[in-house]
Amino acid sequence: MGVITNITSFSRSGLAHWLTQRVTALVISVYIFFMIYYAVTHPNLDYTQWLELNGYFPMKVLNVLTALSIAVHSWIGLWGVITDYITVRLLGILLEVGMIAITLVYLIWALVIVWGI
Repeated sequence: MGVITNITSFSRSGLAHWLTQRVTALVISVYIFFMIYYAVTHPNLDYTQWLELNGYFPMKVLNVLTALSIAVHSWIGLWGVITDYITVRLLGILLEVGMIAITLVYLIWALVIVWGI
């Protein structure tokens, strides 16, 4: 019973990170496939149509979900690489702080762009 409880509790097992990366990868994939579909079905896409598409509330939500998914997905992935391959503790901390700062800047920038349309 203890093993099953430990696996399903997401505590220190890595399962939560694994599931989170799969969900975020799914969101990113849906976004990419939708964009490809839209570009193929609108061969003469111009700025006005692009602005109209991104002005719809559901599209804004999809853009925000995708930006959040990219941020979380990259955060987990880079954290794994840093903790696995950087053995100097101070360097690892500096890289993690830098990664967090850059990820937050890009996420805020994406949100400003999406809600500014």
